[in-house]
Amino acid sequence: MKTRITELFEIQHPIIQGGMHYVAFAELAAAVSNAGGLGIITALTQKTPEDLAREIARCREMTDRPFGVNLTFLPTVHAMDYPGYVAAIIEGGVKVVETAGRNPEAVLPALKDAGIKVIHKCTSVRHALKAEAIGCDAVSVDGFECGGHPGEDDIPNMVLLPRAAEELKIPFVASGGMADARSLVASLALGAEGINMGTRFIATVEAPVHENVKQALVAATELDTRLVMRPLRNTERVLNNPAVERLLEKEASLGKKLQFEDIVEEVVGVYPKVMTEGRVDSGVWSCGMVAGLIHDIPTCRQLVDGIMNEAETIIRQRLEGMLG
Repeated sequence: MKTRITELFEIQHPIIQGGMHYVAFAELAAAVSNAGGLGIITALTQKTPEDLAREIARCREMTDRPFGVNLTFLPTVHAMDYPGYVAAIIEGGVKVVETAGRNPEAVLPALKDAGIKVIHKCTSVRHALKAEAIGCDAVSVDGFECGGHPGEDDIPNMVLLPRAAEELKIPFVASGGMADARSLVASLALGAEGINMGTRFIATVEAPVHENVKQALVAATELDTRLVMRPLRNTERVLNNPAVERLLEKEASLGKKLQFEDIVEEVVGVYPKVMTEGRVDSGVWSCGMVAGLIHDIPTCRQLVDGIMNEAETIIRQRLEGMLG
């Protein structure tokens, strides 16, 4: 299947693995790239630019296919060494960067000069248009269904994707709620050039996370996510658990008096406990509604091949058959 995204990133299939904290290590990125998609390493999971450089080198030992790095710009108390991370990406010969969070304009000149393609993650059409205006090569349009931060507009992909198609000239992929061939075909019909899958790739053999996390996703339904930190305008979709319930109770009782300090226990430093140690109830962790569509733990190749084969069947048989 050829789309503007497969051409842009020189990949076989229009499937991108999202950057995820303490999930998107070299093992997963290489497995997705070897399966014909675009694997992504998450930069900020690596404590320093030197650690990221080592992770990029490790990934290169596992695949000769293109892979990317996610660089998320966070409003943090302690300034991150973003120039150092950018240098590690460039020196590592990475050809694709997925940016997220705040406006990436400051790092674009350095990335562009190195011949790197940039895809920016957006939760609204206005942000996507801004990404296009500052020179991003593509955008990942993130609907309200997504795990992690869905923005504050609450527009699901059935409306957000065709709106993006009406406004954008650069190619975009659909993110949020993506799990299978149906997701891919629907996204293409709505104007996207591919899909970005996050939560679905956690439940794969190669995802370097604790088995408890994978089993939690298989067991979850589409009803098992919650939105937290909405009063702080930092909304995050997470898998429900006792820590999430505690946090929501604090939000309800404190109301407008809620401060980030009130929920530190449930939010800060959670990912190593969950993803590495398998303590899935220890705090809040990102998960999309798409958990309701996750019923197994395949290899990345099985997942990607299955999506592409079934997508062809849906297009050639089911949809064409309706035109008879």
